[in-house]
Order: sequence, then C-alpha cells, then structure tokens
Amino acid sequence: METLLKTILKSPRLYEYSKIIQQTVESEQEKRNRFYQQFTEQQKAEFVNGEIVIHSPVKREHSIASDNLFSLIKYYVISKKLGEVSHEKALVKLTRNDFEPDICFFKNEKSIQFTQNQMFFPAPDFIAEVLSKGTEKTDRGIKFKDYAFHGVGEYWLINTDKKEVEQYVLYNKRFEIVQIISHGDIRSYQIEDFEIPVKAIFEEQENFKTLISFTKDCH
Repeated sequence: METLLKTILKSPRLYEYSKIIQQTVESEQEKRNRFYQQFTEQQKAEFVNGEIVIHSPVKREHSIASDNLFSLIKYYVISKKLGEVSHEKALVKLTRNDFEPDICFFKNEKSIQFTQNQMFFPAPDFIAEVLSKGTEKTDRGIKFKDYAFHGVGEYWLINTDKKEVEQYVLYNKRFEIVQIISHGDIRSYQIEDFEIPVKAIFEEQENFKTLISFTKDCH
C-alpha cells in the first residue's frame, strides 16, 4: 500500500487521480446513504466497496454452526458479565464498509455505551464468520483486511465442510494465524477464559454438553 501511494504522489497525474478518487468517494457515499434508508431489519445486507450485497438464505449446516457458537458465547459472556454478543443482525459500520458478521463480541468498554435504539456499531473485539460458497471470498478478502485495519482483536473462520476453525489474532493491524483446528479445544484471546471443544460448534449434542458444563461452572 505504501509503495502504491508513493507512486501516485510522485506521478504527474496526481491531480487527475485525486479528482477521480474524490468523485468515487462522493458517489459511494450517496449509495451508502441510500443503503441506510432502504435496508430493513428482515434483510441480511451489507455495503461493500460501494455495492449493496443482499445475502441469500444459508444452508442448514451453516445455520447450525452459527447458532451453536452463538449460544455458547452468549451464555458465557452473560454469566461472566464480559460485554455483549450479537448474532447476524448487528450492522458494524467501518470507515468505508458496513458488515453484518455472523457473530461478534464487544467488551464492556464498548458495549456499556450502546443504546436501546442503536443501529450502527463500532468494530467488535471478536468476530466469527461461517464460510459459504457465496461469502468465502469476502470473508477471506475485504472483511479480513477491513476487520484487521479497524482493530478487531480476533477473527475465526468456520469451515463447516471440514469441520474446522481458522483462528487469527491481530498483530500490527494484520491478522496472524494462530491455528487451524478440527479436534480438541479452542481458546479465545479476546473473550476472557472462553474455551470450548471444536466439536461443540458442529455437533448439537456436544454443544449441549458444553452449555451444561458452563451452567455448572456458574454455580
């Protein structure tokens, strides 16, 4: 990025480029404002690099993995009073793009400022996206870069075909891979002391057993 910027700044066409960039930014902002006016709570929609992306219904395996992980994080976070968890419908507003992550977690420092009527949310501390054919390119591409740039501390990519989790943590505004795991336990870096069996994401019985263990730990 720095090399590209230096090239543009030294180019005799700098003013021409800057005019094109400004026109693009203004046009994109108009589209973004229309997006805010048009999208409804019933839709799963995102604004990505100037385009409105409407998501189609997900496969059952996607829904199961997303619901399973959300239920575990939600119960744990509430019981430990660690912050707030959202599932699919929190619109995360970043500098250029608006995303609706499958699962996101905000620590108390951020969530304490939320209001009941809030529609737009800052960059979360933790995000999990369940991969699908329609979203994988975005999840590994612009979201991967944008989440890191805006300080998301941890990012999980969940592969339902391979039943594995790719775990990334933030380092110098970039995500670094921690592990790709399909067996054993996975421990979060951002959700304090949160550790679960990977199978609890994909298998409902394992998920139930883990929830029960959380319940026992709270008593």
